[in-house]
Amino acid sequence: MAYRFKTKLKWSDVTPKADYLNRRKLMAGAGAMVLGAGAARAFSSRVEVEPEQEPAKIVRAKLKTVPSAFSTDEKPNSREEISSYNNFYEFGTSKSDPSRNAGGLMTDPWSITIDGLVDKPGSYDLAELVQGIELEERIYRLRCVEAWSMVVPWAGFELGRILERVGVQSGAKYVAFETLVRPSEMPGQRSRVIDWPYREGLRLDEAMHPLTILATGIYGETIPNQCGAPIRLVVPWKYGFKSIKSIVRISLTDKQPKTTWNEIGPNEYGFYANVNPEVDHPRWSQASERRIGDGVFAKRRDTLPFNGYGEEVASLYKGMDLRKFY
Repeated sequence: MAYRFKTKLKWSDVTPKADYLNRRKLMAGAGAMVLGAGAARAFSSRVEVEPEQEPAKIVRAKLKTVPSAFSTDEKPNSREEISSYNNFYEFGTSKSDPSRNAGGLMTDPWSITIDGLVDKPGSYDLAELVQGIELEERIYRLRCVEAWSMVVPWAGFELGRILERVGVQSGAKYVAFETLVRPSEMPGQRSRVIDWPYREGLRLDEAMHPLTILATGIYGETIPNQCGAPIRLVVPWKYGFKSIKSIVRISLTDKQPKTTWNEIGPNEYGFYANVNPEVDHPRWSQASERRIGDGVFAKRRDTLPFNGYGEEVASLYKGMDLRKFY
């Protein structure tokens, strides 16, 4: 069961004072700070044009990242392709709506409520939440349930790092997520196409897997609003709708959480939503995919089981009927 807490917590409140002061001292040194007290401002996306007039022009802040052994060697899509072809219904239902309409979203300040079966529940300022965590560049394949794909160079860190900080209790089995609700800045939320807020969830072992990350950037710079600023989930072996954007709540629970697309169409969008070329969507094949940027007449690519990450994650589903839990 999820609980709501109003208290704003900092890591100085929940870690030993000596450790906290030592971390502050280290981060004051040149080059030692990846994300510090100004991280929320570094994550923020400021607009130079009014939303719904033209694609938002973003002031990008540089992020310090290190390479990751989990990156694919495939060529990433361009920044323009990644930031102009998006599913983010909070800003509209067409692929171009988010880039046109997301410029008005204010991402500084930003806080995330972490509650439920954790030892340190509360509302955490994003800058404090990520303090001292090193960012990695994770070049991941992204496969949409609509049978198109991209390769994205995310900047992020393992979700497990945050879960370990708040202390996952022994009864927790699932992690639930919620997206921001702010219709004044997210015009798509003025419609009833979805029962807001957008919700997603993972099993705890999926959430703790090292491939599962929270991303704060692309191409070494702060993530654009239309891509899920200031912080979003990335689960590369699942269809893209599982990777929830603009997260404001993370809840640990002992029951499988309700998720948006699974509630809308359970026969089309499974809770697990693992990429599986052998299990078609009821309205189209999942055996192949269209890579964004390949061109209209390019040959479609074969879809890989678990989006090519089967060696790392297939063991999570041993004994499960993957046709049922796709």
